[in-house]
Amino acid sequence: MIGAGGWGQNHVRTFAALEGAELRYVCDTSAAALRRAGELSPAARLVADVDALFADPELDAIVIATDASSHADLARRAMRSGKDVLVEKPLALDPRDAEELSRLSEQTERVLMVGHLLLYHPAVERLLALVHGGRLGRLLHMHSERQNLGVMRRQENAWYSLAPHDLSLAHLLFGAEPERVIAQGVCLLDVPGEVDDVVHAWLRYADGRIAQIASSWLDPLKTRRLTLVGTRAMAVFDDTLTQGQLTIHDADLTVPADAGSSVRFARGAVEVVPFSPRSPLEIECEAFLRSVRDRSQPLADAKSGVAVVRALDAGQRSLRAGGLPVILEDRS
Repeated sequence: MIGAGGWGQNHVRTFAALEGAELRYVCDTSAAALRRAGELSPAARLVADVDALFADPELDAIVIATDASSHADLARRAMRSGKDVLVEKPLALDPRDAEELSRLSEQTERVLMVGHLLLYHPAVERLLALVHGGRLGRLLHMHSERQNLGVMRRQENAWYSLAPHDLSLAHLLFGAEPERVIAQGVCLLDVPGEVDDVVHAWLRYADGRIAQIASSWLDPLKTRRLTLVGTRAMAVFDDTLTQGQLTIHDADLTVPADAGSSVRFARGAVEVVPFSPRSPLEIECEAFLRSVRDRSQPLADAKSGVAVVRALDAGQRSLRAGGLPVILEDRS
């Protein structure tokens, strides 16, 4: 484990409890973080130098949960030392680094998985099954809100910090990268132009479908809501609720051939969909161990990581251009 800060501690706690794996090292430059990690995983060696991990020939895999700016370099060094890698989102800050890591994963035959945690949420697993099974009809639109009175970061804005979750899901749902990205944001509590704490983005795909993503650290209410609109039904996943988090709303959005100047769509039945209460992080960590063992491709693979970084970069360029559309190069 490289990085034992707030989220890294969660990884330490989870891997220390998983059967079939030994958490051998926890690496961090903070003595306080190492002490906390040692309490969670007493058997792990606590080190401040990452070279000890790269040099250990018996170490199979490394988890990276450091600042985003260090992800690419650490993942590169880990794979070159023969280790499989789970790296927290985003995979990198620069698309060229992300693409290089993806190629390196193929060249070295190393597992490269990205911490797109939302893909491993049991509710999202059920939702994906419903979408692929045709319950919603043809998927038209995705709208996500990820807002809170949260922790501001000077190293990354709200777009880079919050949007990767929703971008990874959009990539999986639509099976493609967006054709263009429009993002507008504002820096309200820091030096203007430095770190946007409120960002709204609009992604358009080649087939006309769209995804809207709202990311903010300045909202009085914690919002973690995803809405999918299909031609037969709509789905809402609200991760802040204690009951009824995942619901399906029947609504036939077929436009009659003889429709006049207006069409009224009727609301149908609402179905509450149950799902497993298991921790998404535990499921994600188990998925990584499974890929390490059987060499299978993880759901949040390198290609998913690259697609998210490319969309993040396009959104950032749109932000810098005052919200002008940024066209992505076709990678199909």
